[in-house]
Amino acid sequence: MLTAPAPLEASYGAGLTADPDAGALVFAAGGCASCHTAPTAEPSDGGPPVLSGGLAIVSDFGTFHVPNISPDPDAGIGSWTLAQFARAVTQGVSPEGAHYYPAFPYTAYHHLAPQDLVDLHAFMMTLPASATASVSHDVGFPFNVRRGLGVWKKLYLHEDYVLAGEHTPEVSRGRYLAEALSHCAECHTSRGPLGGLNRSQWLAGAPNPSGKGRIPNITPAALDWSEADLVEYFTSGFTPDYDSAGGEMAEVVRNLVQLPQSDRAAIAAYLKAVPPVPNAPAE
Repeated sequence: MLTAPAPLEASYGAGLTADPDAGALVFAAGGCASCHTAPTAEPSDGGPPVLSGGLAIVSDFGTFHVPNISPDPDAGIGSWTLAQFARAVTQGVSPEGAHYYPAFPYTAYHHLAPQDLVDLHAFMMTLPASATASVSHDVGFPFNVRRGLGVWKKLYLHEDYVLAGEHTPEVSRGRYLAEALSHCAECHTSRGPLGGLNRSQWLAGAPNPSGKGRIPNITPAALDWSEADLVEYFTSGFTPDYDSAGGEMAEVVRNLVQLPQSDRAAIAAYLKAVPPVPNAPAE
């Protein structure tokens, strides 16, 4: 009872009409290509991404290998139903009923609206298929016992937003984009000993997984950029001091620039609305 995967109705999405063009924006906001495109892939020059996977994510719990999520029916997700896709994305559960590791940010995607899931699925089914086999994770005992992830989800799969309460439509949209789709906290929030996000330190910075420096605090306690500065950064990658986004943040900017300017403005408004949290002591 404690570890069983959460169910999802087989009729998920019934009555909703899929819009692949809208799904392309969900795909960009979610940063799907950033992880699921092969690390050795050449730039597509505007062509559709091939989601063959292969990126290795090194963590304290082992090395996770990002899977193939292309429409290939055997190597990818082409044979999945919409309900199976939605359960995987929002609950972290495979079509076979096994828990996925939270290297896949389903704790954020848990908040996705059904229409966005329907649109995302429709768009992804238009992308090129790849027959590249997914690589198994390199995770040792006890973390290779996936049933234990059911308990982990009880602790860290939250129904509520961190920025609680009623807000303006712009801030509410920014909350949805930042806390759900774009999952900003996955990098900008520190984690506890079990790998769950420390919600009391929301967006207050975290150690860089590369071991070099820290990912910055982006709450108002440390980030004094104006909303206009933030929108410009999300659009061009340039900071108010004319520095430019680098590393994984450069990839985030490439994703955000595909969204309407109103969405980038909404994320900026959200970041000005989150509670200020001082920088955590260096670990």
